[in-house]
Amino acid sequence: MRISGADLLVKALKEENVDTLFAYPGGQAIDLFNALYGVENINVVLPRHEQGLIHAADGYARSTGKVGVCLVTSGPGATNLVTGIATANYDSVPLVCFTGQVPTHLIGNDAFQEVDIVGITRSICKYAVTVRKREDLGTTIKKAFYIARSGKPGVVVVDLPKDIQQQLGSALYPDNIELRGYKPNTTVHIGQINKALDCISHSKKPVFLIGGGVNISHANNEMTLLAEKTGIPVVTTIMGKGAIPTNHPLYVGNLGIHGSYAANSAISECDVLFSIGVRFNDRITGKIGEFAKHATIIHIDIDPASISRNIVVDIPIVADAKNAISRLLEKAVCLHTEEWIKQICNWKQLHPLNIPLQDANQVTPQAIIQEINTLFEHAVITTDVGQNQLWASQFIELTDNKVFLTSGGLGTMGYGFPAAIGAKLGNPDKDVIAICGDGGIQMNIQEIATAVVYELPVIICIMNNGYLGNVRQWQEMFYSKRYSKTCLLWRKGCSTICNTPDAVCPEYTPDFIRLAESYGAQGIRVKKTEEIKSALLKAKNTDKVPTIIEFLIGREENVYPIIPPGNSLNDMVMGGENIR
Repeated sequence: MRISGADLLVKALKEENVDTLFAYPGGQAIDLFNALYGVENINVVLPRHEQGLIHAADGYARSTGKVGVCLVTSGPGATNLVTGIATANYDSVPLVCFTGQVPTHLIGNDAFQEVDIVGITRSICKYAVTVRKREDLGTTIKKAFYIARSGKPGVVVVDLPKDIQQQLGSALYPDNIELRGYKPNTTVHIGQINKALDCISHSKKPVFLIGGGVNISHANNEMTLLAEKTGIPVVTTIMGKGAIPTNHPLYVGNLGIHGSYAANSAISECDVLFSIGVRFNDRITGKIGEFAKHATIIHIDIDPASISRNIVVDIPIVADAKNAISRLLEKAVCLHTEEWIKQICNWKQLHPLNIPLQDANQVTPQAIIQEINTLFEHAVITTDVGQNQLWASQFIELTDNKVFLTSGGLGTMGYGFPAAIGAKLGNPDKDVIAICGDGGIQMNIQEIATAVVYELPVIICIMNNGYLGNVRQWQEMFYSKRYSKTCLLWRKGCSTICNTPDAVCPEYTPDFIRLAESYGAQGIRVKKTEEIKSALLKAKNTDKVPTIIEFLIGREENVYPIIPPGNSLNDMVMGGENIR
């Protein structure tokens, strides 16, 4: 039996158990959409912009553990995926992105809506390929899904020329595939595991440093058991948050430039740092020469290129996090860490995470997030990027029933809301809350339409301070309050030099409540602390309609602690006080 390339793609999606496809049509993908017309068991979701589309696929993948799948046309359809491809690949999210392309005989001739999407994305994805022969199509698609989900997950781009979509060929789709030269490591070196266990058995101040790799490998239960069995306290990166419940007595907090005092101090003072699934990027290390300088460092990561790239380690272990933790559980013993844990608890009490109230009615990010913690037991929480993300990473409580999604490696504004849409499509029985800033929400705000037409009751919490808050905080602290182009209330009639927000500032544009209502969504504005709970409850109890809640927070509210550029983890600024 001979079928078209487009029909083979549909068959492949079914064979790969794809139940949700995020897609936007166009001229060079029209045959693919024609093949999808009326197909059962695949929910084809039409967002309003390709960037919103790929962030939604990303949120779907992160929250379900499945491969997210995208389909767009050539040219601008493909290039609009680029930021989302980099976002997902940085955070090891398995996506397969199909892009339409001009016919093979026109490639390289500057045809209408032709771009070399493979060349553009090769450095920001795991694998990219243009299918140039119809007989290679089935194998290429199988390869794409295998590469995306195996080893260190990532993004695969498959470029499909129009003539390949139309051409008749074999209906065969392979059951499995072997790739020469691509053999992800699935074993654990027992000798290195024994070295690591021997090292921690002699330590007095050990710390587990857990990154996103533990969440990606779904090793949360195993990690909690390992911490409990050894008695070793756990510090996380933002991407590792949730690896063990945040209310667990062994959980210390996040580390890094906005990490907690206790977490940063524990890393600085530990004698063994046992890191799992961490990239050691500059956001967590601070001054590299001062990072964990008293510690023997153990590093488990599935990607050998990540080990000793930024921080030189003493005991490297190349392995999947879940496999490695399972082997550690077999031999680990309880350590005498009581005095060490007591010291960490003292640090927590000395400098707790807290946003001081200026007055009783002030709406603070902490109050908003703590109310979310109380009201939502089974939830997916997404964030945008900026102060909203940092406050959420500090105060959100995560248990086995809660998932936290954020753009960690690339730091992509505009991620949070469409990711929430994807998460809700993948988790219809869970509450989904997007925590956004007033700047980031506007980067993909058109996706309100997507949430409305698909009857998705996502809750969008906008922390509105009228600024691009994270940059404004840096301008305040390190650039003498020169608020250059960070005020979102600015209008043409305003002074070009202004760093003192006051009552004469213009009204905010847009009016988020009226905008929500114009789309058919529900809009609520919160000005007082006492209104937070009722607004969230109203949104929680609303069915089939998204809700935008605009929280008016302090215009110059800052995120603390903060480590100034080039400093060590010990050099924390705590609300204006320099702690050393």
